[in-house]
Amino acid sequence: MIKNVFWIGAASILLSACAVPGKVAKPVEAPVSKAAQEEAQKQTIAIPEVNRLKRKVAIARFSNETRYGKTFLRDGENDPLGKQATDMLSSRLVESGKFLVFERPDIEKVKKEQEYTQASNLIGVDTLIVGSVTEFGRKTVGKSGFLSSTKKQVARAKVEVRLVDSKTGHVFFSANGAGDASNEANNVAGFGNRSEYDATLNDKAIAAAIASVMNEVVRKLDERPWRTDILKLEGKTVFISGGERQGLSVGDTLDVMKAGETIRSGQSGFDIELPAAKVGSLKIVSFFGTDETNEGSVAQVVDGELGNIDVSGFFVAEGAN
Repeated sequence: MIKNVFWIGAASILLSACAVPGKVAKPVEAPVSKAAQEEAQKQTIAIPEVNRLKRKVAIARFSNETRYGKTFLRDGENDPLGKQATDMLSSRLVESGKFLVFERPDIEKVKKEQEYTQASNLIGVDTLIVGSVTEFGRKTVGKSGFLSSTKKQVARAKVEVRLVDSKTGHVFFSANGAGDASNEANNVAGFGNRSEYDATLNDKAIAAAIASVMNEVVRKLDERPWRTDILKLEGKTVFISGGERQGLSVGDTLDVMKAGETIRSGQSGFDIELPAAKVGSLKIVSFFGTDETNEGSVAQVVDGELGNIDVSGFFVAEGAN
């Protein structure tokens, strides 16, 4: 009889531990009226998307500065963790659709291929991205209770990113991001799933760290001035580099600027370009080219007189559309 009572009591405790009482959340009214909410939604929807012209970027280096995955058999250039972070960041930049991303880590392979095809047209970029994985690690934590246990695997990564002006080598922005990933297994009274080693947690933690820093990097790169060059001038018709795939649209208005004089500063040692002067405006009328590397735009002069200017001393910048 005593044994029966014991087993009945144990079963009751086990069932009560598994049961999770549900609570129904009470709806909370917003501090503003429904009509005001609907009006705010309409205004949000009506806000036009800002057209951002694509900047040219490249990842110069993304290294592994942690001890994880390093052995005497690998050098810094062949470290898989740093290369994985490079590939992830490059993919995110391309997927964003906001940038022209150029190859740098595998540039020697590109040059080798160009030797075979006897073609070379490497493009310079506006900004170089330099980064590193500064922290990476894994740990297993667990909790034990009456007839139950929990085991959790946790991976955590931290990355540092710097943006470098390719013309001067000046680091104009830095940011860091961290991310973690976990996998949990539960066991009750000997039943449940076992927590095997999950190698994908490493990838997920690095991806989370890259994602956490992406917004800051994109915002800062968007602040950089966009400009392009004039390819040819024929009367009122102007051919410029860059087209639809780089964010331009038919009807866009761009400014023609005369570059300011460049003077070396004795105080900073940098070459400083004096302010450019606007000499006219263009309106995009059509595009030409097959991809982002060879496309251009045909524009008409709508303001100012360009005459027979030496196009090398002028450039085209974003205008007020």
